[in-house]
Amino acid sequence: MSSLVLGLQEIGKTQRMLVGGKGVNLGELSKIRGIQVPEGFCVTTKGYRKAIEHNETFQSLLNQLKTVKVEERDQIREISRDIRQIILEVEIPTDVVHEVADHLIQFGEKHAYAVRSSATAEDLPHASFAGQQDTYLNIIGKEAILHHIKKCWASLFTDRAVSYRMQNGFDHRQVYLSVIVQRMVFPQASGVLFTADPLTSNRRVLSIDASFGLGEALVSGLVSADHYKVRDDEIIDKKIAFKKLAVTPIEGGGTKTQSIDPERQRSQTLTDQQILQLARIGRQIESYFGSPQDIEWCLVDDEFYMVQSRPITTLFPIPEANDQENHVYISVGHQQMMTDAIKPLGLSFFLLTTNAPMRKAGGRLFVDVTRHLSSSASRHMLLTNMGQHDPLLKDALMTIIERDFIKLLPNDHKASNPVRGNAGGEEPFEKDPSIVSDFIKRSQLSIEELKQNIKTKSGSDLFEFILEDIQELKRILFDPQSTAVFMTAMNASTWINEKMNEWLGEKNAADTLSQSVPNNITSEMGLALLDVADVIRPYPKVIDYLQRVEDDDFLDEMVKFDGGREARDAIIAFLNKYGVRCAGEIDMTRTRFSEKPMTLVPMILGNVKNFEPNAGKRIFEQGKRVALEKEKELLGRLKQLPDGEQKAKETKRMIDLIRNFIGYREYPKYGIVSRYFVYKQALLKEAERLLQIGVIYKKEDIYYLTFEEFREAVCTNKIDYQMINKRKDEYKIYEKLTPPRVITSDGEVIEGKYKREDLPADAIAGLPVSSGIIEGRARVILNLEQAELEDGDILITTFTDPSWTPLFVSIKGLVTEVGGLMTHGAVIAREYGLPAIVGVENATKRIKDGQRILVNGTEGYIKIL
Repeated sequence: MSSLVLGLQEIGKTQRMLVGGKGVNLGELSKIRGIQVPEGFCVTTKGYRKAIEHNETFQSLLNQLKTVKVEERDQIREISRDIRQIILEVEIPTDVVHEVADHLIQFGEKHAYAVRSSATAEDLPHASFAGQQDTYLNIIGKEAILHHIKKCWASLFTDRAVSYRMQNGFDHRQVYLSVIVQRMVFPQASGVLFTADPLTSNRRVLSIDASFGLGEALVSGLVSADHYKVRDDEIIDKKIAFKKLAVTPIEGGGTKTQSIDPERQRSQTLTDQQILQLARIGRQIESYFGSPQDIEWCLVDDEFYMVQSRPITTLFPIPEANDQENHVYISVGHQQMMTDAIKPLGLSFFLLTTNAPMRKAGGRLFVDVTRHLSSSASRHMLLTNMGQHDPLLKDALMTIIERDFIKLLPNDHKASNPVRGNAGGEEPFEKDPSIVSDFIKRSQLSIEELKQNIKTKSGSDLFEFILEDIQELKRILFDPQSTAVFMTAMNASTWINEKMNEWLGEKNAADTLSQSVPNNITSEMGLALLDVADVIRPYPKVIDYLQRVEDDDFLDEMVKFDGGREARDAIIAFLNKYGVRCAGEIDMTRTRFSEKPMTLVPMILGNVKNFEPNAGKRIFEQGKRVALEKEKELLGRLKQLPDGEQKAKETKRMIDLIRNFIGYREYPKYGIVSRYFVYKQALLKEAERLLQIGVIYKKEDIYYLTFEEFREAVCTNKIDYQMINKRKDEYKIYEKLTPPRVITSDGEVIEGKYKREDLPADAIAGLPVSSGIIEGRARVILNLEQAELEDGDILITTFTDPSWTPLFVSIKGLVTEVGGLMTHGAVIAREYGLPAIVGVENATKRIKDGQRILVNGTEGYIKIL
């Protein structure tokens, strides 16, 4: 059997490099019993390579293309055009021509054919490349077919295909094209079938688009299509389109667009019976491929033919459940302000640390709240909690409740309150705020002890030791009194906001009262980096050196310059306290500041440039002054009211609770990441040993193992690299996915909405978390290391965790896509007095970098000016 041309039936699923993504899928489709696929053959990538690989001009143009940047569109256009011209002029190798002729005789030379491109980088799990290459319909005769094979080859270098490959990091030399030649079917109707709803991701709902004539009209957007939805073998939705045009074949070859008879323009393309038949075919194909599919179909003489099937690449995976019941999951990342994918070892550690019922999906964690929703008491508590912290999450949960997706059980168990603490009755520690410094000291001593004890541990003992220490971490983390401290402050904030609004018409008063509180480990970090800038500012040679550094051992070289030793000592002192932090720090595999000090350099240089000496102290004192003035003003106004003395007394008590205890809200997370870093350093020593004896190729490969798998590898000195490589590929796919706030066991993503009528026209809504109104330049920053800020900028990003805090001293406002009232970014924004809005859907796409915007952190909206 030659590998230049293969019949569809001869194609196997391992032959992607020979026949491309479309070819592999068609080969598999044609093997499914009862599924009709138009017969045909595939001119493999060997034919394409044979035709062009020794063409020197082609090779030289490819070299030129390698030097062009994706934004240089004119150059891309020019070089691509020249490459296409060369391909159209090449001779098709003789043996390819002979084999194509043989297959045409077998299938019927005088028949019409569809000639379709199939690239090797097409229909991949992480990049669909859909519509990048060309297809030609109703081609008749050997010469015309051979000419269109070359046109397909040339379409590998359309401007859009070249740009798409550049954007997705594919090498033009590593992508080849095969051509599928299939007997043409002339359908009365055609369309697309998704075996999961592409809008909601619901795996139980099939979505069908259908129109008259050839499917090209629908795919190219030339005609409107009917839209049908099917669930559990029942049509649940039908939208009949007004269909004016259809693409039809021309006798003798080619296609034309023609008008549909007026009486058919509003008629249903498929009968109900055909819709259900097509849905059943879709489920059969999905079952064969083992994942939701995007399928192209044709209806010919009342028989369905399948002409393409590819995986739907945009669906978020469903968290795994061990039963067939309905479940509802909420995103941990949205609570933790970290929605990026986490590597398996990072997920393992988070799961070992939590007490909540968590499930993995798409490299993220989700809490299963089914039990909370099935009891009326805990349902009410969950909704109240979410309403305070993340209205979008609450609204999504309300949608699920309205649909009766989770049934209420007889109320036989008490609700476990996800929000503990009480601002009404007095807590025993209220009179003595020193409890906070006691907790901090206890945590620090425990970490120092851990550092000492872990030094002597290795091999299997190390893993046993870490598991025991995680129990200590959980004891500290879930200490009811520790939780009660910051819950009391959070509840006091809610009380202040409600009462000041009711009594004085003052909105979000707690925001101002929270500025510059003591014992906030995260906001102190931002001010500490300003102090580092103060040490460096007097030394121009150190500043000049820092502007040029490129690698992480810059601290050693710095001592050569005047002031270098002082600068190094200041940075090292900062790293000793805050070096355990980094962007996405809940993933223990992420690189910490102390592992990559370069991350801090742009922030330090920004502080040197944008601030005067002693700025850290001034910012803190200014915030404290503003908070105390606000306190004095509120108490003064309250005393004028009926029963004013009592109101002022209650309010003063609540203000004290906020100022004494809200700073501690940030400490537990610092305690977690401090411990994680100690574990990580010890585990990397084990990885180093595995590297030395040749068990692993790179230390970082251990990040793709779970805790137990890593322990097993250390005990047996064996590792399954196939699994590691599979997980690396999965991680690349997960990185590109956006996790939903709420997802059901049907895979349906439930979006929440802000139910607000009071917003100005054209305003972008979000959750107000820190009061004030500010205008400024929007800086859209997705990566901490690329943050270049000018004084007065407003930071727009997906999420901020504690590692972003050093930037907060340089900005005048904050907008994030993710977050709630008590997530880290919100707490720090209030403490620094920055107007801030979180939970703004697609903020980084809707607001453009450099636009002038207004942020209203009191009412919760943004206006583009």
